[in-house]
Amino acid sequence: MPKVELRKRLLLLEDIFHEGGPARDEPHRRGAALAVIRNPFAGRYEPDIQGFMDDMRPLGLDLATRLAEALGGADRIEGYGKASLVGAAGELEHGALWHAPGGYAMREVLNGARAIVPSTKKVGGMGARIDVPITHVNASYVRSHFDAIEVGLNDAPRPDEMVVILAMTTGPRVHSRCGGLEAWQIKGEDGLR
Repeated sequence: MPKVELRKRLLLLEDIFHEGGPARDEPHRRGAALAVIRNPFAGRYEPDIQGFMDDMRPLGLDLATRLAEALGGADRIEGYGKASLVGAAGELEHGALWHAPGGYAMREVLNGARAIVPSTKKVGGMGARIDVPITHVNASYVRSHFDAIEVGLNDAPRPDEMVVILAMTTGPRVHSRCGGLEAWQIKGEDGLR
C-alpha cells in the first residue's frame, strides 16, 4: 500500500461562552483536527483498498494527540466524532477508510473511550464543508453531548485528495436542557448508557 502523503494540517478551536442565555465562566470548547492527504486511489477503481487503513493509523494518532492537547488534555474530553471529505476523482468508499484509523486513535488517546465514534463522509470539491457529528465518549445516549462542528478548507480537497477529520469537545452543549440520560448517570457497560 502507498504511504500517506500529507499536504497540510489544520487545528480549529472554538470557545463558546453562551448561546443567548447566561454566559459561562469557563467556555465550552470544541475543536477539530484536519489533515489533507493525497488519495492514492483517485481516478481509478481499486478493488483492494483496506491496507491503506493501516497506513493512516499513525496520522490518526497524531491528529488525536494534537487535538486532545489543544483542548486541555485527554482527561478533559467528553465528546468526539470523525469525518472525511473525498475529492471529486475519488469515491465515497475511500473516505470510509478513515473509520478505523480515526476512531481507534481517539479511543487510544482518550484512554479507551467506550462509545462508537459517530462519523460522516462525502465526496466534494475544493471548499466543501462537512458537519462532523459528536456524541459523548462513553455513552452514545447522553443527549447533552449531541453536537456537531462544521469544518472545511478553502483549497481542499483537490480532486486527488482527501481531508480526514477528528473532532472533540470538553462537555455538553453550553445551554443543554433537553433531558434524557445525563453524563453523571452513565453506567459505562456498553458504550450506549
